[in-house]
Amino acid sequence: MTADSVVIIGGGQSGLAGAFAAREAGLRPVVLEAGDRAVGSWPEYYDSLTLFSPARYSGFPGAPFPGDPDRYPTRDEVVTYLEKLALGIDAEIHTNSRATTVEASDRGFAVHTNTGEELRAAGVICASGSFTNPHIPDIPGEFTGPLLHVANYRSPTPYAGQRVVVVGAGNSAIQVAYELAHVATVTLAVRRPIQFVPQVRGGRDMHYWLHALRLDLLPPSVLKRLIRGTPVFDTGIYSHALKSGLLDQRPMVTRLNADQVEWSDGTREHVDAIIFATGYRPNLPYLKDLGALDSTGMPLHRRGISLTHPGLVYLGVEFQRSFSSNTLRGVSRDAEYVVRAIAGR
Repeated sequence: MTADSVVIIGGGQSGLAGAFAAREAGLRPVVLEAGDRAVGSWPEYYDSLTLFSPARYSGFPGAPFPGDPDRYPTRDEVVTYLEKLALGIDAEIHTNSRATTVEASDRGFAVHTNTGEELRAAGVICASGSFTNPHIPDIPGEFTGPLLHVANYRSPTPYAGQRVVVVGAGNSAIQVAYELAHVATVTLAVRRPIQFVPQVRGGRDMHYWLHALRLDLLPPSVLKRLIRGTPVFDTGIYSHALKSGLLDQRPMVTRLNADQVEWSDGTREHVDAIIFATGYRPNLPYLKDLGALDSTGMPLHRRGISLTHPGLVYLGVEFQRSFSSNTLRGVSRDAEYVVRAIAGR
């Protein structure tokens, strides 16, 4: 490979954004995608998933979503969009190719794959996402029923007639809990009350205001002072579900006991299943021996640029540079930023 080559680990939304930015910067991107097509983890999300941002704010620069720009694209629409996007990138895309190790050298990096390849490059973009590393918080005790992360949830059908607890207070938690509540008895277990934000204000979707007021560009440290917790975009159906009793929310479960949960007030209750919608953590096992991660496996970086190895950068890390860093609408801005760090070398 040449001195202007950059290896991108991951072929989902972050990896494709990195490939576009690399091409614009005059670099030669080589994308390694562990799956059989460059769409990342999108096909693995639950069946009813829709984006929380309208199509007009969810496409890559120069590649708008087709169709009505004010609709909220479905999971399968995003998969189709990314597939077409990958076909239009002038990049070398290796599918069924998983990075196993990244080594540093005097001239850059050597990336080893499960297929036995060794790819040498001036820079490496880690865009492998976090879907394969779901986070489940520790709760004392043991639960004998189904206990799963939302990463393994597909539809409400298996839970019909059951008592289900959904742990979490973000957009995915409320969306899954709401659809489950139509066939099951559901409680949201939360560490802090759900913070609803009107999806539409002044006749415009909230993402219009985020864009117009440039709130999407604020650094995470500023946003966290302005917003406590995770805002949940709501057209009114979710808040109504709580007010009407279709759903309820309670403080976090304090203990598990066989087929029961113990609530903060000390009461115990039989539960058929627990579903955690508690986020994900970066999945970067290929950097383990490089010394680029902290003791918990999190990347040592500032705004997506490695603090340990020049030429090593990240994409798709939550709150990497802004509230929208790990979303379709925000990852392209981050891609341009981190690619400049590689091109500048």
